[in-house]
Amino acid sequence: MKYILLLCLGFCLLGNAYGQTDTLKSYTTARLVGEAPQIDGVLNDAAWDQVPWGGGDFRQNSPDAGAPATVQTKFKILYDAKNLYIAFKNLDPDPSKIVSRMSRRDGFEGDWVEINIDSYYDKRTAFSFTSSVSGVKGDEYVSNNGDNWDASWDPIWYLKTSIDEEGWIAEMRIPLSQLRFTDKEELTWGFQITRRFFRNGERSNWQYIPPNSPGWVHLFGELKGIKGIRPQKQLEIQPYVVAKTETFEEEEGNPFATGKSSNAEFGLDAKIGLTSDVTLDLTVNPDFGQVEADPSQVNLTAFELFFREQRPFFIEGNNTLNFPVNDFSSNNLFYSRRIGRQPQGWVNTDEQGDDGVNEYVKANRFSTILGAAKLTGKNKKGFSWGILESVTAEEKAVIDSAGVRRKQTVEPMTNYFSARAQQDINKGNTLVGGMFTATNRKIDDPRLNWLHEDAYSGGVDMTHNWKDRTYYVSAKALMSHVKGSTNSITNTQQSSERYFQRPDNLHSDVDPTRRSLTGTGGNVIVGKRSGNLVFDVGYNWLSPQLELNDIGFLSQTDQMRQWAWVGYRILKPAGIFRAQRYNINQSQNWDFDFKNTSRSYNFNGHVEFKNLWAFSTGLSYETHFVSNADLRGGPAIRYPGNTYYWFWFGSDQRKKLSFQLNPEWQFGNEGWVTGRYLEINFNYMPTNALRLSIAPSIYEAKNQVQYVSTSDANGEARYVLGEIDQATARVSFRFTYMITPNLSIQYWGQPFGASGKYSNFKQTTDPNAEEYQQRFNYIPANGLTLTDGLYEVDENTDGNVDYTFWQPDFNFGQFRSNMVIRWEYIPGSTLFLVWTQEKNGQFYDDGGPLLSQSNFNFGQKPYNVFSPQGEGCPRNEDGVRVVTEFFDM
Repeated sequence: MKYILLLCLGFCLLGNAYGQTDTLKSYTTARLVGEAPQIDGVLNDAAWDQVPWGGGDFRQNSPDAGAPATVQTKFKILYDAKNLYIAFKNLDPDPSKIVSRMSRRDGFEGDWVEINIDSYYDKRTAFSFTSSVSGVKGDEYVSNNGDNWDASWDPIWYLKTSIDEEGWIAEMRIPLSQLRFTDKEELTWGFQITRRFFRNGERSNWQYIPPNSPGWVHLFGELKGIKGIRPQKQLEIQPYVVAKTETFEEEEGNPFATGKSSNAEFGLDAKIGLTSDVTLDLTVNPDFGQVEADPSQVNLTAFELFFREQRPFFIEGNNTLNFPVNDFSSNNLFYSRRIGRQPQGWVNTDEQGDDGVNEYVKANRFSTILGAAKLTGKNKKGFSWGILESVTAEEKAVIDSAGVRRKQTVEPMTNYFSARAQQDINKGNTLVGGMFTATNRKIDDPRLNWLHEDAYSGGVDMTHNWKDRTYYVSAKALMSHVKGSTNSITNTQQSSERYFQRPDNLHSDVDPTRRSLTGTGGNVIVGKRSGNLVFDVGYNWLSPQLELNDIGFLSQTDQMRQWAWVGYRILKPAGIFRAQRYNINQSQNWDFDFKNTSRSYNFNGHVEFKNLWAFSTGLSYETHFVSNADLRGGPAIRYPGNTYYWFWFGSDQRKKLSFQLNPEWQFGNEGWVTGRYLEINFNYMPTNALRLSIAPSIYEAKNQVQYVSTSDANGEARYVLGEIDQATARVSFRFTYMITPNLSIQYWGQPFGASGKYSNFKQTTDPNAEEYQQRFNYIPANGLTLTDGLYEVDENTDGNVDYTFWQPDFNFGQFRSNMVIRWEYIPGSTLFLVWTQEKNGQFYDDGGPLLSQSNFNFGQKPYNVFSPQGEGCPRNEDGVRVVTEFFDM
């Protein structure tokens, strides 16, 4: 680590090689007099003569940072009491070569031009509106001074484009109801315009900002001349109606598996501007039928898998309620997928069933969200905040026993609450904030008393920048407190996140009388984010008692981590390269017994060539790794070191046909693990409206010490390991066909398969021994018998069975797909036709060459869901959507 720190200090004096930001630019707009321009992509309205052209002096952001743009861009901006009007003249010496690719909203394909508006003038946040030459819209909410771009933000605005002999035109009308600004007689806003010149792979800015600058929004130019406008209250109401038909495999005798079911549902989404600074988002009985299914995965670890949020209500503005525990994991105080999760309880069908009578169970796949509300706001003093409140229903499974039915609660009624606030200080150079969450359950069924009744978490964070935001220090502290029955708190102490019951755990013991648990966490980071050389060094801790998984995400506690990172970047063309980035990292971990659990080093580099092909590569070495969780509550197990190498190679994304290649290799010391992975991604655009992609991948690994089972041998625990030969394969297919910028057909399908074959079983002896071979003993072949899927172990081959464990081999295949026809018939109102499918089967690993060893067999009848859905309603010119007519497809 000391060498990395010395390297940081040695390069800190390096200057900025890309020139300084322009002198602050400004553009003075004017209030519209007379008739508003017609938004038709043709700038022949007399209104545009009321303001001069701005621009014409754009400079490149990439590839040749600071140089004059190859093609220039001009703009005009007008406003009235309700709207902002923007005209772009995107000059091009050869209009026939303009690339007019189409995509879904926020696809950013082909040539485009974009305006970012900091209407709060807080120098941290902005609203971004993008026009592609094809007329496809892009819009994003920009926060954290350009570090976060939220493409889920979908405001109502209007756009038309055209191509002429000088280049191409974009004409916009943005209702002021979609922006947030203070109530003052005269306003100054920050703004920036960016142009993408697609065939050159070039981006240029009106207000030049070097690519290695320590931020984005605080360096914007100024929009002046805005007088006499008032913040507009926003009212958007989106009712929805969805009819759903499901087909699936019929099961004889099962009254719940008849092969087909149909139903209809309705709900409501709303966005209400309570004041100019406060917005309320509501959803009642939300439907997420158009959401793409999660990719299939097989999990052999002790920890929960993280899946990204895909539901529109929770995606939009999710940065407002974001409080990451650290920057190198998915741990977070708020994980919105807890809301509406799969019911956590289960039904024991033998509990009340009569002997010889089959019992059948029907339960919802997800908890019903009765309603959710999200309040967000920001004022002129730099105080921003967000609150989310949601209630999910009590879920009951229905059990049928020879026609007699009963119900059992599998998920209690639950209230979820989350609040986040941040305050800018010292002109945005200092940011302080905090977050609080609460989960409260109404547990009436004693079979669910293993769940927490109440769970609370909170945190505070601070970031301070100095020397023109070149350097920064940040700190974060958090705490959790969970309450419940002794059963629930004992379950928490023994869960995979902490395993207090480990026999070698010296700092924590299971206390079966406890009814609450309180834990802490936090980090401190110092770094440099501007210039050619950037770095950070930091320390992070998660105490063993920390628990966030009621409303947040936390994979493992009992950790302390130190790290250092140094990056060097050359963001101007040099030799054969357009841009270069190189990074070195070092980290090490300890548990709260101060036992060093890992030490690792990493180098990675990323280059883009002048022909817009790209290459990346990385090499990591871990000296050792100690897991406190792999033996599922047993002692810690020590693994030898390992080396991991990868590279990525991609062709020019501007071409109709492009590809990316990504192989990876892992080699463990003493041969304890080997792995190889290959992914290839092909993208093809035969026309500007059609995009096709296929991405096959395959992973093969051997692990000599994969956990299998914990068995009891006359009162003593036996931790059984095995050598697994594992293979995983998937092929992702996608196509998007844009009939118009507002009407699309999109399909995603993925066959997935995973298999694992176990051999060379062994039991641990001293899992933390210095010598690898002393950590376990092989179970002798003549002491191992397999009968009906159950292994019987005779440790000393005396003819007596000492313990047993189930055969762990697995073979799983699954096919998932979604097709969505989406039509935004007027801005803000959309009709969907959705077809989702899932079917299960088998996956075969036949051995041999990596690319020819696998095949799929999906023998099960598919589970189909057909769902026409409509949401939204017309909108009047005042920026308020009103219900006048609504129909289902």
